[in-house]
Amino acid sequence: MTTYLIERLGQHGDGIATGPIYARGALPGETVTGDLDGDRLRNIRIVTPSEDRVKPPCSHAKSCGGCQLQHVSDRFASEWKRDVVRHALAGQGISIDLDAPVTSAPQSRRRATFSVRRTKKGALAGFHMKASDTIISVPHCQLVHPDLTAALPMVETLGVLGASRKGELSVLVTRSELGLDIAVTGGKDMDLTLHQALSDLARAYDLARISWDGEIVLQRRSPVVRLGKAEVTPPPGAFLQATKEGESALVQSVKQALPRPKAVVDLFSGCGTFALPMAEFAPVHAVEGDRDMVNSLDHAWRNTEGLKRITHEARDLFRNPLIPNELNRFDSAIIDPPRAGAAAQIAELAKSTVSQIAHVSCHPTTFARDTATLLRAGYDLEWVTVVDQFRWSTHVEVAALLRRNK
Repeated sequence: MTTYLIERLGQHGDGIATGPIYARGALPGETVTGDLDGDRLRNIRIVTPSEDRVKPPCSHAKSCGGCQLQHVSDRFASEWKRDVVRHALAGQGISIDLDAPVTSAPQSRRRATFSVRRTKKGALAGFHMKASDTIISVPHCQLVHPDLTAALPMVETLGVLGASRKGELSVLVTRSELGLDIAVTGGKDMDLTLHQALSDLARAYDLARISWDGEIVLQRRSPVVRLGKAEVTPPPGAFLQATKEGESALVQSVKQALPRPKAVVDLFSGCGTFALPMAEFAPVHAVEGDRDMVNSLDHAWRNTEGLKRITHEARDLFRNPLIPNELNRFDSAIIDPPRAGAAAQIAELAKSTVSQIAHVSCHPTTFARDTATLLRAGYDLEWVTVVDQFRWSTHVEVAALLRRNK
């Protein structure tokens, strides 16, 4: 039987041999055998295991598709994620020293989207199997907070109440300061009977809020999250950092990048992850495409003492970025775009007089591309921090300081 030497780990967590040939679950330095199917190995057997191979801490690891890196040591995962950022920057001709990532603890994810299907006896809730539409139950998940795994019976009840026979519900469960916030998509049309059933469910499980396809159907308490001094009630399904530890690491990086700002513009501000903490030190202008998130930020600011003024606008920064005349009112900028990056807005920042930029990103490749644009425009990359709040996944985030050279 042909053996293959795994040379490196790909961006999706697969081992890669010469070819390239992809081997799911294999690690660099390992010798493996398997059945070649196109460019992928099936029925893989590890002949010579890596010293960095460990027993997955989660009993669901072999079947669940939620984590890609539970079979690797923490040391390997940390170094690999640092290399992902290093290689992305090198692809743009950028070289900089990187410290080890700040990694979130097990069972610290405060939000997760569970899939639910009706069954003959009720419903099944959990995550999809690897590369499959099949749902598996994950009662012993080591990734999400215990409050979320404890909510799985409630999620299955939601499936019984609101899923069609053939459809699949998507249930986003978020742990707020005052209870679980539930956002359901893909369910039946709302009617009086379903609404009453959801009211009973919310009381039985002491839920803070339930929304159905983007509409709040009941709210027993505001599902607030704390951002700096402020308490924010995000709109249903709104973006929120996955862990408190990850959020804290990113916020601290932004504060480190902008220690004495005079006026800050926060681009892609969301509900105020950075705008609200930074308003403790300087006035902030927050710009976000989603009007409901802007409204949540504004309400939090108006109801929190000790903050400088936060102005805001709902604006599509992909189609209508702030131009230099607008940006030049600020000495400091924060930009935290989606995975696609922010090429249009970065191009305008590059032409501005903004002196320092805290650049946060959830995608190293687009981060490197956008950073290269700023470097060509006369900014210097002072430092980059790697943040791993999606433990055991291939996902990695960064925060950086760019300062316009004199």
